[in-house]
Parts: sequence; C-alpha cells; structure tokens
Amino acid sequence: MNYYTIKDLETLSGIKAHTIRIWEKRYGLLEPLRTTTNIRYYSDEELRKLLNVSMLVKHGYKISKVSVFEDKQIQQEVLKLNEKSLSSEGIIDQLIVSMVNFDHLSFEGILAQEIERIGFEETFMTVVFPLFEKVGIYWQIGSVFPAQEHFVSNITRQLLIRESSRFSNHQASSTVLFYLKEGELHELSLLFYQYLALKAGYKTLYLGQNVPFDDLLKLEGLQKVDRVFTAFINGIEPDELNDYIQQMNAAFKRKKVFVTGAQLSLHHPQLPSNFKVVADVRAFKKYFGTLGERGL
Repeated sequence: MNYYTIKDLETLSGIKAHTIRIWEKRYGLLEPLRTTTNIRYYSDEELRKLLNVSMLVKHGYKISKVSVFEDKQIQQEVLKLNEKSLSSEGIIDQLIVSMVNFDHLSFEGILAQEIERIGFEETFMTVVFPLFEKVGIYWQIGSVFPAQEHFVSNITRQLLIRESSRFSNHQASSTVLFYLKEGELHELSLLFYQYLALKAGYKTLYLGQNVPFDDLLKLEGLQKVDRVFTAFINGIEPDELNDYIQQMNAAFKRKKVFVTGAQLSLHHPQLPSNFKVVADVRAFKKYFGTLGERGL
C-alpha cells in the first residue's frame, strides 16, 4: 500500500492543504493516520476519495452535500460527469483518478470517449500529452509512484501502436527512420510522430528507444531510408549533444534529418544544413506533407 502526505494530496487533487484540513475537521471527509511525530499521512483509498470529491466540487457540487455521500454514490456521480462533455482539464482529472486506482478499463474508456468526440490526434494533443506533463511533475516531487507512471505509459503506448497499425504504406515512395539514441527511454512522443508520418502516407522504419549508434549503422536497408527522425529528451551535456549531431551528419549526409526535444532549445546546438528542428506538430506537418493516397 502507498501512503501520501497532505502535500501530495494537495498536489494531486488541486485542493489546498488548508481546505483539506477543514474538510476533515468539519465534515469528517478523511481519516488520516499519524506518524509518531504527529504528521498526517493518507492511504490509497483516501487519495482516491479526495480525487473523486475534488472533481465533483470543481464541477459545482457543494462539499456539504458530497461529504454525506457513501463512497458508491460519489463514484456514481463521477460517472455521471464522465457522460457529459467536460473540459480537457476535467478529462485529465478523471484520467489521474483512473491512474491512481490502476483502473485500466476506466482509463481506456475515457480516452476512447475523447477520441470519438474530437479525434485521435486532437486527444493526444489536448489530453494525453498535458496529462503526462502533470504526471512528470508529480513524479519529480514524489507524489506519483513509478508503477503509476508505467501503468499509464503502457496503456497509451499500446494505443499508439494499435492506431498506427491501421496504416499500410508498404508501397510508399518515401521511408522515415524513427529511433532514440542510447540512453533515451521516453518514446511516447516518437511513437506519436511515427503515427503522424504513417497518416501522411510515409513508410516508416521504427527502431524505438535506446538504440546504440554502431548498431544503427549496421542496419540493413539503411540506404533506402530518405528521412531520419530522433528526439533529445533526457539531460545531455552540450558537447555530447554536438558530438552526436556530428556523428549523425556523417552517417546521414544525403538524407533529411529531423530532430526534436527539450535539449535542443536548452543548448541550441549548431545544426548542419540538412537538419531541421521539429518544435511541435505544426512544424512536423509542414515538413512532412501528405504523400498521395494512403492505405488503411
């Protein structure tokens, strides 16, 4: 069982610690345990309850009313909200509740509903990536456990792979190589850009994360690749980044190379003329125009 401080509850729910204490004292909403030094700490169940209650309160419910609901009734009211059209922030709140609950069906169901409503690409841009920004912050400050991050990462990874598999561009005239350098493990954005390339009609060669450069050069069929796409996400020293870019330039002289990631804007490396920085989806679509008809 995981345990959370009141600061964790504040961070995850958006409800101030002072307000949480008032809800405890006035309404008996939570029953924290205490350490030997009298510091409050909370269980998974109490976190889940607070997340559900905070969602209801944010959408107009009175705390005095919600506080007398049984847990089952609180869950039913949250499900009613789920059936309505919520803002992106409300959807993200629901996904965080599902994450904390390790509720696979709920998490996938919420995403499926959003994809049906606004489309796959828009759902990732307005819901999934903002969710991971929040999760990343929570993880850094210790409010989210690695298992919770892995849980949502694997669901979204599978979703991207499944959606990408709908495209059959084997006869496409242009091939894009997607990979992450050795030590780069966060591949969700890479998978999303691969999806966009497939949608635009390109054939893709996807190698994924943590690819040693020497192995990359030994790849059969590399000469058939027209474009290369990679990301620099993890922290890297400026000299190391510049050295790697020069390695890429030597290996991919006659190819168009596209790079993205926070380390580029942080270090501003000198890029060869055949390199382009992809700052966002709009830039990607500018560089990767639709290639004729695409097979589905």
